[in-house]
Amino acid sequence: MTGGATVGHHVPQRTCLGCWETRGKRELIRLVRTREEGVVVDPSGKRTGRGAYLCPLQDCWQKGLRGKGLERRLRVRLTPEERHRLQGFASMLPQGG
Repeated sequence: MTGGATVGHHVPQRTCLGCWETRGKRELIRLVRTREEGVVVDPSGKRTGRGAYLCPLQDCWQKGLRGKGLERRLRVRLTPEERHRLQGFASMLPQGG
């Protein structure tokens, strides 16, 4: 290496189901469909199962939960309990901007 050049590291990119913006994987919140618990928030981003991503903003979560996009991506129909739990999680997030 000469001239102060640095080696760039690959940053995995994912798309938010709410706003459709592509961001670094670690900037988004992963939802995962598991056999044991159904659809849950995956804060580590490493749980086994089919995943989908949303920005950490209420606006994106409301859009993501409103239509069928999340269900299509996870290939599951959300139960009323799962939807309620996810909406509760979203209510603790900032509004967005």
